[in-house]
Amino acid sequence: MKSFRRLVYPYLVWAGLLIVLPMLIIVFYAFSTQGNDVIPVKMTLENFVRFFTDPIFIEVLGRSLKLALITTLICILIGYPAAYFIAQLNADSQSVMVLMVTLPQLINMLVRTYAWRGILLNTSFSPEVKVYIGMVYNFLPYMILQIYTSLSKMDPSLVPAAHDLGCDDRTAFLKVTLPLSVPGIISGITLVFLPAVSSFFIPKLLGGGSYVLVGNLIENYFVTTGDWNFGSAISLIMTIVILLSMYFTKKFDYDKEAV
Repeated sequence: MKSFRRLVYPYLVWAGLLIVLPMLIIVFYAFSTQGNDVIPVKMTLENFVRFFTDPIFIEVLGRSLKLALITTLICILIGYPAAYFIAQLNADSQSVMVLMVTLPQLINMLVRTYAWRGILLNTSFSPEVKVYIGMVYNFLPYMILQIYTSLSKMDPSLVPAAHDLGCDDRTAFLKVTLPLSVPGIISGITLVFLPAVSSFFIPKLLGGGSYVLVGNLIENYFVTTGDWNFGSAISLIMTIVILLSMYFTKKFDYDKEAV
């Protein structure tokens, strides 16, 4: 067993170089600012104070959370019926439908977003609606596949057994199917909400620059203005938001399993 542990070492080196080290650099920049000729770097909380005291940044954060939340809810409302429909088909039809869902994912997300930009270019939709369309289109397959996986793992005899015990279709769905599909819903929420809240190129391409989210702020301060300190602070705030979101979704999932 000890010999197999050595196989983990390359991954640890890779994770250290590409995950841990960049995060440490972001933390350093977030808690520092440019000093003077004597002290080139000054440790400070100024970047965080600037973010939380400026109502514009708070508004952008709220807009990002709202966008991610509504996108997730729409994906659940569309994805659950679609996944349920696929799970009721025979094995061959399920394979075909899963392929149809995953096939667009083989194309780069940026290319797909550019395609929607052309489709929506001459429409009367507001920039916000265009962004929602792009978000739902890009992240909906993740929700469908996660819920479908949970539904396909269900024992097919459970629903007939519920009918034998006197349940109608609605009660059997609410008491058997829905609770057993909660892990898939939780996984889908994680895979949709987290990338949606930090997305930057979908709002940039479909919103025409008039629908700014936190991801766009981070890109702007790193690429355009060159203020890496403030950009790192925003990135660290979003990292904390994402970690808290993951904690609460996982906690909800554990509570369901305990019940």
